[in-house]
Amino acid sequence: MIVLDANLLIYAYDTTDVQHKSARRWLQKVFSESELIGLPWQTISAFLRVSTNHRLPGNRITMELAISFIQQWMELKQVRLLSPTERHWPILKRVLLDGQVRGPLATDAQLAAITIENGGVLYTADRDFARFPGLRWINPLDK
Repeated sequence: MIVLDANLLIYAYDTTDVQHKSARRWLQKVFSESELIGLPWQTISAFLRVSTNHRLPGNRITMELAISFIQQWMELKQVRLLSPTERHWPILKRVLLDGQVRGPLATDAQLAAITIENGGVLYTADRDFARFPGLRWINPLDK
C-alpha cells in the first residue's frame, strides 16, 4: 500500500512550487493505477491546513476547493482512509523513542506509526522520515 504524505499532495496542487510538475505527474500516475493508496487523516488535515493558509507563500486555494480535491481522492476505489487501531499506541511509542523525537516531529512519528501499522510504504519528500527504524519510505521525486 502506498501511504501519502501531505507534502506530495501540496506540491502537486501548488503550481508555484518548484516540485509541482514532478509531484503532479507522479500523483496522477498513482491515482490512475490500481495499487492501494492509504490516505491517513493526518495527511488530509495537513493538506487542508497548508493548502488553504493564505499567509503561507505559494498558490493557496479555498477551503471549498481543497474539500473537493479530497472528496475526489476518497471516491477512488483504491483509496483507503487510514485511522489508528488498537495497535497504534505501542507502535507510536516505539517510533517516538527509537526516532528520538522531539517537538514538531511527533506529527511525523504519528504518520510513520500509522504507515507501519498498515504495512504500507510512506511516499514523502521529507527526509526526516529516515529517522524512524522499521518505516519503509520512498521519495518519488528523487527519481
